[in-house]
Amino acid sequence: MSSSANRELTQPTLVDRTFRDREGNIVIGQMPNLPILVAVGATILQAVLPSGNLQVVTALVAFGTWYTWAWQELFAGVNYFRRSLGLLTLVGLITLTLNLISRY
Repeated sequence: MSSSANRELTQPTLVDRTFRDREGNIVIGQMPNLPILVAVGATILQAVLPSGNLQVVTALVAFGTWYTWAWQELFAGVNYFRRSLGLLTLVGLITLTLNLISRY
């Protein structure tokens, strides 16, 4: 019996569920998708732009795309590690937003 057949017969361990996808590959990082590319780009642009309307627009785009990426990872991530990245990002976004709102 091959090792892949043995793996299918046994229950996956927590480590397997955390770092492996459905095909048994270890997945920690993957090619960036559109929301993460736009989020990183908008975040960098927001940091270098002077205060004003364009900076506010890029901040909103950055927030929206980070939120979209985090939501996708949380509910459609390939493993528990990727889903936890989504959860941590959502918690961070909510915390940052509440912190910013409480200052005003």
